[in-house]
Amino acid sequence: MKTATIPALRVEPQLRDAVEGVLAEGETLSSFMEEALKANITRRQHQQAFIARGLESAAIARQNQEYYSAESVLDELQAMLDAAKP
Repeated sequence: MKTATIPALRVEPQLRDAVEGVLAEGETLSSFMEEALKANITRRQHQQAFIARGLESAAIARQNQEYYSAESVLDELQAMLDAAKP
């Protein structure tokens, strides 16, 4: 499989020094950057899915005219926590 490149990233010297200061033994700057990119892609995908679920939930609530107060939801969650404690 062919690999693709990502454009060079120009940063302040302090940022490069900070990154180099936290590299694990045997870790390269390139592998750190690849890991950071993958982590941020995953985070943004989860964020987009979370927003989509929220918008869908809001649409269903509007359609059904079924709303719950934050207090009642928190009370129910607290009851579930209390029941789960030994």
